[in-house]
Formats: sequence, C-alpha cells, structure tokens
Amino acid sequence: MAAATALRIGVVGGSIAGCAAAVAGSRAGADVTVYERSGAELQDRGFGIVIPPPLHRELVASGYLDARMETAPVATRVWLTREPGGRSTRELARQSSPVTPCNWGLLWRSLRASAGVGAVRYLRGEPVTSVGEGPDGRALVTTARGSEPYDIVVGADGHASRTRQLLTPGLTPEPAGYLVWRGAIPLSALAGQPRELELLRGAWVTIGFPGGHGIFYLIPGAGDRLLAYAIYGRPPASPDADADPGPYVSELAREHFPAAWAEIVGHGTHRTTACHPVADVQVPRAARAPLLLAGDAAGVSRPHTASGAVKALQDALCLERVLRDEPTVGAALERYADERTAAGAHLVELGRRMGRAQVEETPDWAVMGQEEVDVWFRGVLAGTRHYLYEQPGAGVTA
Repeated sequence: MAAATALRIGVVGGSIAGCAAAVAGSRAGADVTVYERSGAELQDRGFGIVIPPPLHRELVASGYLDARMETAPVATRVWLTREPGGRSTRELARQSSPVTPCNWGLLWRSLRASAGVGAVRYLRGEPVTSVGEGPDGRALVTTARGSEPYDIVVGADGHASRTRQLLTPGLTPEPAGYLVWRGAIPLSALAGQPRELELLRGAWVTIGFPGGHGIFYLIPGAGDRLLAYAIYGRPPASPDADADPGPYVSELAREHFPAAWAEIVGHGTHRTTACHPVADVQVPRAARAPLLLAGDAAGVSRPHTASGAVKALQDALCLERVLRDEPTVGAALERYADERTAAGAHLVELGRRMGRAQVEETPDWAVMGQEEVDVWFRGVLAGTRHYLYEQPGAGVTA
C-alpha cells in the first residue's frame, strides 16, 4: 500500500464513476474528497444498466456494493423480429448471455453509501472551476471556496469531461450518426401481454428491424420492477431537440416492432425517457501524474457494449489494485494507464463493429434463424470476447 500512504485524492464528479473511484481510493488507504456539482441527489434517474454477474459478485464481496441491492439477473438473450408481411412476433434465436440488470439509481445509491463509510468527503453542490498543477507537482482543485492540493485528481466528470481536456486538449466524442432512445416503463404496461412478461422474467430481448434494433429487460424499481428499453435508429427527419421523445419512439415501434411489443412501448406510461446521440471517444492515455481519468471521462464506447457503468466499476477496481501494489504514485498511474487505456480502446472498437452490424448495416432479419444469427455474430465479434457476446452458437432450449 506504499503508493496510497498519506495520499490525498480529489475526485471531480460524484456519479457512478466518481463514487466508485472514491471507494477505491478509500479502500487503498487514501484520504478522498469528491466534488459533485449537482446540489440534488442523483438516484432518481431510473434507467436500466447491466453488469456481468462475476463483476457484480466481486463488487459485493469487496464491499463496493451492498449485497441487498436489488438486481434482476437473467441468463438468456432472445432475438425477435416482426413476421414478414404481418404484425406477429417471430423468434430468430436464443443465446446463453448471463447478465445482472440493475437500476442506475440503486447502483449509484449503493456506491454512494460505500463511499461514505471510509475517509471520504462528498461535497454536493460544489462545482469545480479548474484543475491545475501546483509548483510542487501536486494537482490543485479550485472551487468557489478556494483551492486544495491533491496527490491525484480523478476526472470522473462524464462524456463531456473538462478534466479530459487537460490530458488531451480538443478531444471530443465522435458522433455515430444515429440515436438511442432510453426509458423505463412500469410493469403494468405488460398486464395485457402475459407471453412477453413471461419471456422477460428469464431473458433479455433484442428486436431487430431494418436500420436498428430495440433491447428490453426488467430492472428493479422503487417498488415493483420496471421494463427498461434502449431503441437504436436513425433520427427523425425534422428533429426537435426540445420535443418529448416518447411519441417518436412509439411511432418507431408501431412501424417496425411486432404488434405486442409496439403496444407495450406505445401504451406504457413512461417513467423516464431520454434521447441521446450515439458517439464514442478514447483518450490516448488514461492517466498522467497527477491526473487520472475514469468512466466516460476516459472513454465512451457506443452503448451496444453495455459498458458505461461496467468500465467505470472496472476502472475503480484497477485503481485500488495499483495503489495497493505499486510503490509510488507515478508507478501506480502508469500501470493504471497501461491497463485501462487498452481496455477502453478495445470497447470503442467493438462498439463500432456492433453499431455497424445492428444499426448501420443491419442484416435481413426476415431470413435469419438460430444458425444464421450465430454465424453472423461470430463474424461481428471477429475473434474478440465480451461479456454480452461470449457464446454465440450456444443455443438455449426454450
């Protein structure tokens, strides 16, 4: 633990990446301060995310997450499309794909609670105005209250990170040219669709259509479970940045989805809905003493990899490990940069391949079955591995 002895770490951003980094630093023995610009609690976003089951178990065992945090694990991915010339559902394939879906808000709350256990100050409503380097080589974090020196500053300030600009000036996310609509629907929207509800209790679902696809899975809610979705496709012909995305999503579903799934999307009372341009970016180097980037600040992959929160959590585990193992701050950050830059670059490249295959150059879903889907996906993976796609070809019996 030599690198973390009497270490002071400042974390810019108090969301998932920031809280996870704070837990990492505290567990390694450092004194940590988190600067969160928002003055309100962050747990009410309610979007769904998935993480690999082994990572979830590791985070629980090591104290990052509370074992009592609700999840909705499933083991199978089911591919569906609309029957050609009709509105009924046709199943294309099933693949073994274990995931642990959870609620963004519940995950943040669990990390936030863990960050409050150790030597962590969490300053809400404290926007950082600048990060600089002092004459002694330490970093200076400046807010309206003044400046404080730190041995390491972790930039965990999201996809539009200002901290990233200190390491790579001018680097910004590159648009993919299509959008993702995300939301959560109360389970009551499935009241008239018992077959779809039964399917979702054991699987996560992908619905393919020309020029895009939709993903559906159950997540924990404040009370009952919610149906989370992410629908990828081209933007409307006349986009309105201020418009409610719900009507366009419903129209997209009516045009392309099987009738039962279009009804779920169209008639559900959307608990939360958002539209995001899909983009990606990766820094050439994820750390340079005394600065370190985590989560989306270091790299953003297209959401097809389902790795936004996952990468932030893996970044934190790596940070804790290098602080414990390396003798100096410089050595710890160099090792972190080696490991996490390579991991981020892999995700960005994989996300681009997934985007081409599932949005930009979608296959003819109408002619595909289990064998065709498996062969197609092996080609998309091109020999790489990822927790969502590790076993194409391992069909699952219904």
